[in-house]
Formats: sequence, C-alpha cells, structure tokens
Amino acid sequence: MTDQTVDKPPRARRTSFPYLLLVPATVALVVALGYPLVRQVILSFQDYGLAQQFGKPPEWVGVDNYRELVTDPYLWRVTLRSLVFCLVNAAATMVIGVGLALLMRHMAKGVRLLLQTGLLLAWAMPVVASLTVWQWLFDTNYGVINYALTKLGFDYEGHPWLLQPLSFFFVATVIVVWMSVPFVAFTVYAALTQVPEELMESAEIDGAGAGGRLRHIVFPAIRPVLLVVALLQVIWDLRVFTQIYILQQAGGSTRDTNLLGTYIYRLGIGGGKFGMAAAVAIFMLVLTVLLTAPYVRSMLKQERED
Repeated sequence: MTDQTVDKPPRARRTSFPYLLLVPATVALVVALGYPLVRQVILSFQDYGLAQQFGKPPEWVGVDNYRELVTDPYLWRVTLRSLVFCLVNAAATMVIGVGLALLMRHMAKGVRLLLQTGLLLAWAMPVVASLTVWQWLFDTNYGVINYALTKLGFDYEGHPWLLQPLSFFFVATVIVVWMSVPFVAFTVYAALTQVPEELMESAEIDGAGAGGRLRHIVFPAIRPVLLVVALLQVIWDLRVFTQIYILQQAGGSTRDTNLLGTYIYRLGIGGGKFGMAAAVAIFMLVLTVLLTAPYVRSMLKQERED
C-alpha cells in the first residue's frame, strides 16, 4: 500500500497592502471631519469674538460658555422647539414617503413613472428657488393659498402666515416635508422591490389580508432600510437651517422662530460670539447623538440577528 501525499491548499498570505489602500481615505476623513470638530471643541472653551478676528489672542474661559448657556432659559425654549419641529417633520416625512412608496408598487407603469418624475423634480429643485416659490404661495396679499382658502369660504384674506410662530412653523413644515419626501419614497420603494412576490402570494393564499402582509412580511423585510432612513431624517430635521433662515428673512419673527441651527448662526455670525456659538454647536452634537442612539442600537441589534 503506497503512501499518498495530500496536497494542502496554500495558506493565504497576510499582506498589509489592502490596509495601505485605506490610508489616503482615512487621512482625508480625519482631516475633513476630525480637525473641524477638535477646533470647534477648543473654540467652545474660549472667549472668541470680533476682536479675535483682527488678531487679539482668544481668552480661555473654560466652561463659562456652557455655564452661561445652560442657565439661559431661551436656549431651552429653542431646544424644545427644535425637538418638536424635528420629530413632527421626521414622522410626517416617513408616513407620507412610505405611503407613496407603497402606492408606487401597485401603480401602473405609466402613472408610476409620472409620479417618480414629479418627485425627482421636487427633490432636484434648488432650495433657494423652491423657497422663493413657497414664499409667493403663502404671501399675505398675493398668495395663492390665501386666495384659494378665501374662495372656499374661510376667512384667510390677508392672513400673515410668517408673522405668527404657529403658522410660521406650519409653512416651514410643509416646505421641509415636501423637500424630504422624495428621498424616503425612492429609498423605500427600492427596498420594496426586493420583497419576494412569492412570499406575498403565499401569505395571501393563506388568508393574510393587506394589513397582515404589511405588518408581518413587508415591514420586517424592509426594517433595516426604514431604520436608516428614519435616522437620517431625524438628523437632517434637527439641524435644519436654510428653510428657517430664509422664511425669517421674509418676515418671520426671529426670536420666536429660532431653531438650534439659526440660533447658532445668529450667535456667531450675527452677534460675533463665536465661542458661545461653538458651545451651542457642541450641545447640538450631543443632543443629536442622544436622539439617534435608539436608532443606532436598533440597527446594530438587527445586524446581529441577521
């Protein structure tokens, strides 16, 4: 009986070359994100104003900026206002976006393409241009919204939408949701196309209704996508700036309609208190982390289960 040698597969050689390829991207990421963050943290512990922009050395004040902020009732009003605005907008965007995605799945091809084209145009429109249109729609004297509501029998002739905080945020919510819905609708629709039709048909044969199929098949299948989209919406809606700032410029009361984004801008650029503005920015970063932590934990749990 002859001995037969078994050829063993060559062991994969460990090489550092793949890690070397990651070095340029890692360095660029650290420089682009790490340095501004560190600079912001340092600035938040300094008294940095207009004089420092002309060469005067900044004064180290430690936690004085944070102490002054947390004892300022206005900061907490702005924070509560920002949280409510964020959660309302994120919830409305998710409900409308997911609803449109579900509708697109059952639409005829021509109707679906028409709807997708409209959503894409709304998403691609420049922010400033679209805000100009919305301002005209809600204009006090010449707005289409006031005209239409008046014709329907409501007393909205000359209604100043941007002068009252509640109606101001209603207009802002309409604009923010209108700009955000296309992203949610497209992303969720792409996820829905990956749900097996055979599974849906089997559930229908077994007697599951439309609600049961959504609850037990569709939503569990696209749950990771829903979590990511919801996480992004919360982050984007918490740090919204452009829409609020332009509406304020169009006639809104600044103090009664400030959110954290516009409050930081007006502290720094408007008031020259860059140290205080940096402290509010760090506060906003911590708030964002706390607000998005449940979503991150859910995503990590989902990944472990998969």
